[in-house]
Amino acid sequence: MNKRLVAFFVSDRLFHIFLCVFIIGLSVGFMLLDRERYPGAMEWGTISYFVVLALFFIGLWLAVDYVRQKAFFMQVKHAIERSGDLGGSAIVQSAVTREQQLVVRLLEEQHSAYLNELGKYRRSQELHNHFVLQWVHHMKTPVSVIDMLSQDALQQMPGTKEEQKQLIESMKEEAERMTRGLEMMLYTARLDKFELDLLLKRVPLHELIRVVMNTHKRLCIRHSIFPRIEGEAWLETDEKWITVVLNQFVSNAVKYSKSKPGAKGLVFQLESFADGGGKLCVTDEGIGIAPHDMPRIFDPFFTGQNGRETGESTGMGLYLAKQVCDRLGHSLSATSELGVGTTFTVTFESRGIHLFSSK
Repeated sequence: MNKRLVAFFVSDRLFHIFLCVFIIGLSVGFMLLDRERYPGAMEWGTISYFVVLALFFIGLWLAVDYVRQKAFFMQVKHAIERSGDLGGSAIVQSAVTREQQLVVRLLEEQHSAYLNELGKYRRSQELHNHFVLQWVHHMKTPVSVIDMLSQDALQQMPGTKEEQKQLIESMKEEAERMTRGLEMMLYTARLDKFELDLLLKRVPLHELIRVVMNTHKRLCIRHSIFPRIEGEAWLETDEKWITVVLNQFVSNAVKYSKSKPGAKGLVFQLESFADGGGKLCVTDEGIGIAPHDMPRIFDPFFTGQNGRETGESTGMGLYLAKQVCDRLGHSLSATSELGVGTTFTVTFESRGIHLFSSK
């Protein structure tokens, strides 16, 4: 590192070095001319002594200047290495020359202006998130009321016509869709504060899957989707956040399987590892995902071919599932065959939960 620093330092002063060497050479030339004009007036030893002494002072000047400015160069180098850190520019303090002092002042003013703009942006985002959270909470109340009224209508009118029953059932399904959409928005808004809403423990994933399937039971029965759980696993995760991921898997399975005729399966395969980790594979028998869409299914707002055809996709469900898994230290991947079905695989690392990302 010091060799490169010396090389940079010397290369920046090549003009001054060449100028000094030119002046020494010019002086020696005049001395030689004077010696030719007045033989014996200038000894070779004197000329040699002048050249050596001049070169010595040039070297001394370079060495002293390097020592003076070394700290500044090192700080600039460290600031560049920490370019992704907001406090990187604050490292540069050991300015020596007036030019360096102006550079430090410029960095400080730019850093202050950047922090002010960042603060404004963060306040704006906090206000926006606060508005979204408040709106979601307000909207969940009327949706819950609609659902309760639909249940009361079914219970109080057992003799209603089949068409009216179907209408009420459709209202209940739409209310459930609205509830899931509001919950997705709520959890997406909470991603920025993920670490503040985290409770890690060993969870019986097979039992949690049964709870999730019960909430989607009506839709599964209506669209002839038959879930099956294979195996058991106690895995370390956050129960609430992994439920969000499971709900997304089931919602996608229902959304992209209901258009296919006949009975469809939805298989949850659980596997435990000896080191404490495990794996969950969720396989549906839906319409599958087109191969050219697979690389982008976890991108935000990407709906793909199937989403455009069904008209129900928001492009945020799988993005949210991927973000949750990444922040919990789990890995999420997918494979699919168009017209056959899709498999989502969540791998629970034995120590990944303790190293979750703060993206």
